Amino acid sequence: MNLSLISLCVTLTLLCAGGSKAQTENSCGFAPLNTRIVGGANAQAGNWPWQVSMHHQDQHICGGTLIHQEWVLTAAHCILSLDTSNWMLYLGRENQSTANPNEVSRGVQEIIMHPSYNNTLFNNDVTLMRLSSPVNFSDYIRPICLASNSSTFYSNTTCWSTGWGLLRHNESLASETLQEVEVPVVGNSQCACNYQVAKDANITAQMICAGSAGKGTCQGDSGGPLQCKQGSVWVQAGVTSYGISCAAGIPEVYARVSEFQSWITENVAGSSIGFVTFSSTGEDSDSSFTCTEDSSSSAAAQPTLSLFSVLLIFLSFHLCSSL
Repeated sequence: MNLSLISLCVTLTLLCAGGSKAQTENSCGFAPLNTRIVGGANAQAGNWPWQVSMHHQDQHICGGTLIHQEWVLTAAHCILSLDTSNWMLYLGRENQSTANPNEVSRGVQEIIMHPSYNNTLFNNDVTLMRLSSPVNFSDYIRPICLASNSSTFYSNTTCWSTGWGLLRHNESLASETLQEVEVPVVGNSQCACNYQVAKDANITAQMICAGSAGKGTCQGDSGGPLQCKQGSVWVQAGVTSYGISCAAGIPEVYARVSEFQSWITENVAGSSIGFVTFSSTGEDSDSSFTCTEDSSSSAAAQPTLSLFSVLLIFLSFHLCSSL
């Protein structure tokens, strides 16, 4: 083999290697610092690089997820104001009260709420927020992949919920440190059965449920992600929406991300969003689920639907500010 051919081979090898690294750095759903397998408590810095802390008038109100260099996905019920000047979003944040060396902040230049959002039943509970300027990706700030419309999330699929929400239902203050909790997906048939005790609840195709006794989005945040891992890629299955006062045994409800692929794509025209098909294996036990009196009465009679931390934090902040 002559020297020119060897040189060409070396050059091609370096180009391929460099291209592979660049592709990984710009791809969605990779969390280089996340080695979490089991557990649930304080999240380590960089575990969830797409997690966003949304501040309204200098107060943390909701979580969100980075899905592109200049787009964040969150819940529609989190939007306390359409005035973009009231909002500041923090990326790479770990703690709400101490220094975060890997953090950046951005204002908001556009808010797009789903046109069919129902603020009574919380259906279509999704909103897009466009950052004032794009962010640069790092190990601590990266986009998550979104579940495509052909994704399947069978009952008991393992996922994670994250945010700065309440640690327990009887506490009045949110966590200062980003929390993480492992939760199983609960099929819509079983979830609808559980929610028969709540007269105003209606589990629709635009929703996905997850949670188990003692584990749920009391430890999460309105607007934050329900994320599931497929291979080495994290895929967002849901946007935290509502629940029954963190009641034991009753799953929490999220907006089902896969149902909004077309709407998201249309509204971020020109921006490349990473949609991934999440495929569950085996059989879905929810397809043969039968609702019984026992399975629909595991919560207290006539419970109150809760939007988790968003309303509590908002009300406590403004009540204290007025004193």
